[in-house]
Amino acid sequence: MHSGGAIPIHPIILNGENLTLESIEAVALGQCLLELCPLAKEKMLQSYQWVQDVCKTNKPVYGVNTGFGSLARVSIPPSKSSQLSTNLIRSHAAGVGPVADVQTTRTMMLLRANALAKGVSGCRPLLVENLLHLLNVNILPKIPMQGSCGSSGDLAPLAHLGLMLIGDPLGEAMVVEDSGGLTYLDAPTALEKAGIPPLILEAKDGLAITNGAQLSTAIATLNIIEGKRLLLAGELAASMSMEALLGISRAFHPAVHNLRPYLGAKQCAHNIRSLTKGSTLMDSVPEKLQDAYSIRCTPQVLGAVRDMIRFVESQISVEWNSATDNPLILLDVNDASQGDPENKAFSAGMFHGEPIGMAMDSFKIAISELANLSERRQYRLTTGNLSQLLPPGLVGKDRPAIGMIVPQTTAAALVSENKSLAWPASVDSIPTCEDQEDHIAMSTVAARRARDVLRNATKVVAIELMSAAHALSFRLDERPDAQLGIGVSHGVSNVRKCLAESSSPFSTIGEQIEAIAERIQNGDMLDNLPHLLDPSDSCTPDGETL
Repeated sequence: MHSGGAIPIHPIILNGENLTLESIEAVALGQCLLELCPLAKEKMLQSYQWVQDVCKTNKPVYGVNTGFGSLARVSIPPSKSSQLSTNLIRSHAAGVGPVADVQTTRTMMLLRANALAKGVSGCRPLLVENLLHLLNVNILPKIPMQGSCGSSGDLAPLAHLGLMLIGDPLGEAMVVEDSGGLTYLDAPTALEKAGIPPLILEAKDGLAITNGAQLSTAIATLNIIEGKRLLLAGELAASMSMEALLGISRAFHPAVHNLRPYLGAKQCAHNIRSLTKGSTLMDSVPEKLQDAYSIRCTPQVLGAVRDMIRFVESQISVEWNSATDNPLILLDVNDASQGDPENKAFSAGMFHGEPIGMAMDSFKIAISELANLSERRQYRLTTGNLSQLLPPGLVGKDRPAIGMIVPQTTAAALVSENKSLAWPASVDSIPTCEDQEDHIAMSTVAARRARDVLRNATKVVAIELMSAAHALSFRLDERPDAQLGIGVSHGVSNVRKCLAESSSPFSTIGEQIEAIAERIQNGDMLDNLPHLLDPSDSCTPDGETL
């Protein structure tokens, strides 16, 4: 995904209910301005007023006039409520490791602002308004990616966001220039550049900033966007390899897939048929009865990947417009069975990252399998006795060249690395906070590992695209009258265009792989193909996607 510094005027009115994958991507890329909905602001003011009123009484409300976590029974006088919130931010800013990129940071800020805009967190609208202003001027907090267990939310990463909001000298910021470059400033200087004063925290503000799995969700959301593009690129690569290997089309017939009607498999088979339509290489070996699993079972494997990505998106989409704070201020609840009906603060576990962690673990398993299948096809392309008589290693006798043997080795290394990364993080739990937080999600680790798997898999598919394009050039040399499928032809052109634009006499094969991978990641590798590739969730009864 790309992002520049200048933000065009295309407003999104944030109300805690209306975020979609498309709008989140637009914000991540810096393509819109953000405003707080007046009705959402009114709801925030009402819950904020309730918190202010409680501060004038002796009624204990967690995190408002008490300590946090295992110190929940420690009373805090009203005069110390601001210091309590400030100390929470400073004490929790313990993140380490790599810094979140611009898109991840923008998405995290958006999701936190949207959660607070639901009006049940007891904080002022000013908190959200300042977040949105920083997004609008592209001045962002510097967020370390490690240090969160994903329970009580992404406490450490969000605390670093808090340092920025309060203008703490220990906080750091990234200023995104119009060119897309970054300048780093301390938080006070960054706020001055943004034209907003440091936020003086009040009761509940510290919790409102830090309670929620927004870093986990931000990474997960961007993974979904890239994962969908990778899936389509994977289907394109598979179709190109099938033609190069003189595959058999009967395995993709709609009548076949209607008898085991997994939605993803039907969609994948449809896309393969569309991409290879018009090919004279497919079905060109009459004595060949069936292909190897890596060809014939592509709809079953990539279809399962499709279905898993669909499930993961359905899970993560719940998080985009949810309240994740603790406690929640529920002014409309009047249930005498819940103890004091005047106590509108409900402590619960809405911040727990388990739904995100499990979804990301499922996602990375699916993406690992996409890469596994891709690497197996590459192996067939480069292995003479498996490739329907392609030159071994894709090195022609009259073309002294390195061929594609070593790129296949690179793919094998990446696939093997993914097998280690695919171990589910969400099955792990280690108690924190003096055993008050005795079960944690590891959702941030799951999301980060899923991103690593995704990026590795993208390079694997890039290698297959390069290998298949290379193999198809041999086929066309040996069969001058051969016709490529309409989509496969576009795919070959896109690969060649990418290599022509990114290569020089001094480019390594590795750099060429990275160039193709970047175009998969941002969607450019699918140029001229949307009319053939169907990413939708709809199928007609006869098995053809709409």
